Amino acid sequence: MDKLLEIKGLKQYFNEGKPNMVKAVDDISFDIYKGETLGLVGESGCGKSTTGRTMIRLYDATDGQVLFNGENVHGKKSRKELMQFNRKMQMIFQDPYASLNPRMKVADIIAEGIDIHGLAKSKEERMKKVYELLETVGLNQEHASRYPHEFSGGQRQRLGIARALAVEPDFIIADEPISALDVSIQAQVVNLMKKLQKEKGLTYLFIAHDLSMVKYISDRIGVMYFGKLVELAPSDVLYKNLLHPYTKSLLSAIPLPDPDYERSRTRKVYSPDVHGYSADDVVEMREVAPGHYVYCSVKEMKKYQETYETAR
Repeated sequence: MDKLLEIKGLKQYFNEGKPNMVKAVDDISFDIYKGETLGLVGESGCGKSTTGRTMIRLYDATDGQVLFNGENVHGKKSRKELMQFNRKMQMIFQDPYASLNPRMKVADIIAEGIDIHGLAKSKEERMKKVYELLETVGLNQEHASRYPHEFSGGQRQRLGIARALAVEPDFIIADEPISALDVSIQAQVVNLMKKLQKEKGLTYLFIAHDLSMVKYISDRIGVMYFGKLVELAPSDVLYKNLLHPYTKSLLSAIPLPDPDYERSRTRKVYSPDVHGYSADDVVEMREVAPGHYVYCSVKEMKKYQETYETAR
């Protein structure tokens, strides 16, 4: 598979150099391949949303590189280059209520990107594209003349998806796109995203804290903890052979619709002290099995490899 994005040593520090400095994203590296969905999970405040926002230049990176089709996203760019980049990479935001301008009609919200990039030669062509996008996301033409407050949360998120699709992007960052929705609506939105990916050849970074939903949509999953990427593996492999203690803690928190299981379920609490690192230990992402990376020391890597082989 061809690489669409390469993230190399990405850092995003807030209040850098001050006593209250926050290392929101702390030296992480990973690749995203064309046509895949990479899930990024972790508890609130772990840096996953900041990672997505830094990738799309909503934040300037403190250090590191984000290479999109081989070009550095955070390098010096002309207005024309920025326009081309913004068209190829789009974002679906977490809050479907706050992300849509309440004073704009749906047609203008969706067509904003079309207008900026000059993708329609006439008003007729502009409206035709808007109608097509509404139908693509499961809405209808009559919705074009309405305002955001007239829609439910699930419908608003569909409008957010339509707006992202309007400029025909290659890559979409979905920042917890279903966390503000009812459970009954979440599956509909995820199924829509999967359908669009298949039809349009899209690549996704799907950010969430719900491991069960991430497993459903993702080809590979990365787990973040306090700004660090601690485990990265194909979706099915991660669930069968999860290795890092923090990943085990996350998975133990997932409830199942089984009363007997829930009565006996034990939540595993993660503490960084469990590793017992010394000053001489070099801790970094290491490939413990083909395509399965864990943030660990050399000693831990050997232990993880033994565990992996035993589980096969």
